[in-house]
Amino acid sequence: MERIVEIDWEPEEHGDERPSNFSNNPTFAEIVEARFGRRGLLKGALGTAIAGLFSGTALATLAREALAAAGPKIGFEPVPVSTADAVTVPPGYKVQVLIPWGTPIDGKAPAFSIDNTGADQARQVGSHHDGMHFFPIDGSSSDGLLVVNHEYVEPRFMHKSAIGKPLSEDDVPMGADGLRDPDEVLKEINAHGVTIVRIKRGDDGQWRVVDDPRNRRITAATPMEIGGPVRGTDFVKTKYSPDGTRTRGTINNCAHGVTPWNTYLTCEENWAGYFVNRDKGADGKPAQPREHARYGVPTEKSRYSWERARGGADEFARFDASKRGASALEDYRNEPNGFGWVVEIDPFRPNSVPIKRTALGRFAHEGVIFAPTKPGKPVVCYSGDDARFEYIYKFVSAKAYDPATASGALLDEGTLYVAKFNPDGTGEWLPLVFGKGPLTPENGFTSQADVLVNTRLAADKLGATKMDRPEWGAVDPGTGMVYFTLTNNSRRKPEQVEPANPRPASEFGHIIRWREENDDHTSTRFTWDIFVLAGGPDDSRDLAGKPLAATSMFACPDGLWFDADRRLWIQTDMGEENMYKGKLAQFGSNQMLCANPETGEIRRFLVGPIGQEITGVVTTPDQRTMFINVQHPGATTSKEDFAAGKFASNWPDGKGVPRSATVVITREDGGIIGA
Repeated sequence: MERIVEIDWEPEEHGDERPSNFSNNPTFAEIVEARFGRRGLLKGALGTAIAGLFSGTALATLAREALAAAGPKIGFEPVPVSTADAVTVPPGYKVQVLIPWGTPIDGKAPAFSIDNTGADQARQVGSHHDGMHFFPIDGSSSDGLLVVNHEYVEPRFMHKSAIGKPLSEDDVPMGADGLRDPDEVLKEINAHGVTIVRIKRGDDGQWRVVDDPRNRRITAATPMEIGGPVRGTDFVKTKYSPDGTRTRGTINNCAHGVTPWNTYLTCEENWAGYFVNRDKGADGKPAQPREHARYGVPTEKSRYSWERARGGADEFARFDASKRGASALEDYRNEPNGFGWVVEIDPFRPNSVPIKRTALGRFAHEGVIFAPTKPGKPVVCYSGDDARFEYIYKFVSAKAYDPATASGALLDEGTLYVAKFNPDGTGEWLPLVFGKGPLTPENGFTSQADVLVNTRLAADKLGATKMDRPEWGAVDPGTGMVYFTLTNNSRRKPEQVEPANPRPASEFGHIIRWREENDDHTSTRFTWDIFVLAGGPDDSRDLAGKPLAATSMFACPDGLWFDADRRLWIQTDMGEENMYKGKLAQFGSNQMLCANPETGEIRRFLVGPIGQEITGVVTTPDQRTMFINVQHPGATTSKEDFAAGKFASNWPDGKGVPRSATVVITREDGGIIGA
């Protein structure tokens, strides 16, 4: 057993992972401090620090050359910050709300009601929309499959038994017996996962759901295959799958990816909190296997207490991963090992079984992005581990890409790397391969499956660089440079301030970028730089080293996406616990901005309603329709207001409970979005 280190911790955002990286690996702050020294790290010398970031590297040369170029056109009038309970867009643009939580996905499903059952929810659009992609049908820009992730749920907004009543400290409705209603738990399970729904634009310009056999829900209870090196190993053998080839469901589906062979990847982010392991050692202190401990599986109670559903049914009891039998086939100790993966889904084959691609590693996947793929070359993709002081990863397939035969099997064989950022502006990718370096039996690793199930521990051993919550990534289609958002890190100590995060307890975040050596994404070396330091006029710097203006300032970058014309779209998540407070109050509600990757120009394009997060972005092939998601509107509702039946937001209906939804954005003149 591996001991749990108990720390004083309160989540700053709903669903934050308990910090679990206690390795001695250097932080990114320490790397940059070593490169530039302490002198330029103080607020008064921020400009000097930024100047240093753009000098002395090949990437800096590229940046200076790019500053002379025009880059993609950004043609809209920026919008001001806002706290209105509405979606604000520039003049000349209009919005339509589409598929809010509870929308029927077929003609037989019931309409949304707070009285809907758990079974009803399995045939309705899920909750808390997140990553998303539009798959055109026959190349159409007016007809396609919209695939949407559903990250988590807000139990207090979901059940009639909860509305207008005080809840437990976990914001979940509990019975007098201390147990949960099983149908309410089933409703929450079925509100997770992924929605696949066909949508079509009518002659009136409005998009609508079309009844189609490909419409389906994938939930936290859907049977799934386990692929890759972990398949069939002792790590994933359970009561449900004694041979370790299958598992049930996908949870906390945050961002996503789209493969070169046109399938959808959904990523499991803060999954550990859904489980609990109360095992104790002989001394009475918490003790867990490292497969739980390094990922922050709670030691007292789970996030939603699903394991406490009345009746003790197996589908709910599995979320208690404490030992209760002589082997893993008699209890649920291995259930958490089936989560923390990237899941492949074929949206065009409704009977296909989702597959967890374990070669991509197990951690809090925010999303996965692919480098441009060429026939005869390996497939390369990147992913961030969204937790404070965790890492950035890259996967390179063992086999080459062939458009005629390519499938998800390419993601089952290859090399997973973790990033190390050096003080001189270079970086290297360290291979997470059993038997190489410290990943040996002498250091506790028994196989490649062991390395992958314990990806974080393996990365610790290699000396990877601790980052500030690596979230979404994007690859510039023009230069091939890779961009990643680093949302924030409130636990950065005052002595660690540095150019990349020039304030203690970094609350604003930044965007990092790198260029692979020789522009080859399979390379093991790169040069890195900073694209923008987020914050207000006194705390930020753009690509040119200037403070962000009122029309461009933002905090906590999260979502990130390049459109076909190389406009970089940036979405923010300040977290409902912190939004509208302190220095974050100046930014209003969460927003989406548009940036020119060459000049560094940034303009605010959209602001969402009260208490939400803007996330997920994609356009139709003709770029004349954009889809974005508004997640958890009204999440800032206080316990007192909720108990009185009041909500901070009534979006999108203007009354009743707030609901996450997709927003369709078009130009009144029918033009390209952002141009």
